[in-house]
Amino acid sequence: MTSFEIIAALLGAVSVWLTVRQNPLCWPVGLGMVLMYAWFFQSTGLYSQVLLHLVYAAVQVYGWWQWTRGGIRQPLQVTSVSPRGLLLGGAAACLISMVLGAAMAGFTDAVHPRLDATLVAFSLLAQFWMALKRVQCWLLWLVLDIAYVALFLYQGYYPTAALYCVFVLLAAMGWRQWRAAQAVAP
Repeated sequence: MTSFEIIAALLGAVSVWLTVRQNPLCWPVGLGMVLMYAWFFQSTGLYSQVLLHLVYAAVQVYGWWQWTRGGIRQPLQVTSVSPRGLLLGGAAACLISMVLGAAMAGFTDAVHPRLDATLVAFSLLAQFWMALKRVQCWLLWLVLDIAYVALFLYQGYYPTAALYCVFVLLAAMGWRQWRAAQAVAP
């Protein structure tokens, strides 16, 4: 446990809390957090997490743009993923998981390469849905965050595991609040 990891965890909690509240400042705060975690995970052997957090950095910029300019004339509204989108997103995440897991297992000394790759692939899907304000992102985050808590506890990354416990609670809040926002949207 380092002060660096603690600061990254605190930024993460603030970022997700802002996201639940649909505050666009979630994206620049999240950008700081994901860059810090990319650096942190590089030293831990969770290389898929490094890749994930570098992609998250790009998605943070995309999400910030989507939330502030993506609606062009009106702010982006919370919507649902279509059944086709659920199927395509799930299939893409499964494919990415298999390819990345095989690559990490075959070409690196990554810790838990296939589990890490699966969490990464579905986290990318959840993050993409979040950037588009799709309410289902929160259910996916709920499942992923519980899995991340277990992984980080097993690895001994206690501040990060605590952060993901907070993420579990925030994902439940996000699901409830975004569903309510979706119900009142024009």
